[in-house]
Amino acid sequence: MAGGAGFLSSGLSMTELGLRIRARRRAQGLALEQLAELSGVSRSMVSDVERGTKTPTVLVLDRLATALGTSISRLLDEPAGNAFVLLRNGQQRVVRDPAGWERRILSPVLPGVEFEFMRTVLGPGVDAGEFSPHRPGSREYVAVESGRLTLTIDGQASTLEAGDSVYYPGDCRHAFANSGDVECVYYLVMDLGTAGPHAAWPGRER
Repeated sequence: MAGGAGFLSSGLSMTELGLRIRARRRAQGLALEQLAELSGVSRSMVSDVERGTKTPTVLVLDRLATALGTSISRLLDEPAGNAFVLLRNGQQRVVRDPAGWERRILSPVLPGVEFEFMRTVLGPGVDAGEFSPHRPGSREYVAVESGRLTLTIDGQASTLEAGDSVYYPGDCRHAFANSGDVECVYYLVMDLGTAGPHAAWPGRER
C-alpha cells in the first residue's frame, strides 16, 4: 500500500491517516485495546498505524474502518459537497497492497453517507484475503469486468467469470481471490445502510 516513504499510494501521509483513525476512535469512546479487539488487528499494529510509523495493508485498513463503522474512503478523504461531484481519474484515491492488488475508489465521500464504489485489480494468483463483516443492514454488489474471481461468503466459495455479477449482505465474512493466470478486474459497491439484518439463505450458517 505504500507509495513512498511514509506515504500511501493515495497521496495521504501516514501521519495524517493515523491522526484520522485516532480521532474517530476517540470520538466513539473506544480505547486502543477495544479497537484492536473489534478489528482483529493487534494492539501494537493499531498503535503503530495511529502514530504513523507503520503502513497498513489494505486488509488491515479495511478491518480498522469496519470496526469504526465506516469505509476506507472516509478515512482517506474529507467529505465533498452533496451536489454534483466530478472525480477526474487523477483525483481518485488508489490504495495498493504489497500482495499484488489495488483498489481505486470511484465514489466521493459525501456528508452522512456511508457508500463506496470501487474498482479492484487482482494480479494472477493473488489472494486479497478475508474481510470482516460490516454492520447489519449493509450491502455489497460485485461485477466482474475481466478474468475470474473466487468470492467466498461465510466459507462458501463461488466462481465469477467476466460479465457475472452478485449481491450479498455485507454483514458476513467475505474474501476475494484470483486463482487464474491472468489479471482479474472487478467492481464493488458497498452500501453501509441501516435497514436491519438480513435473513440467512439456505446453507448459510449464522
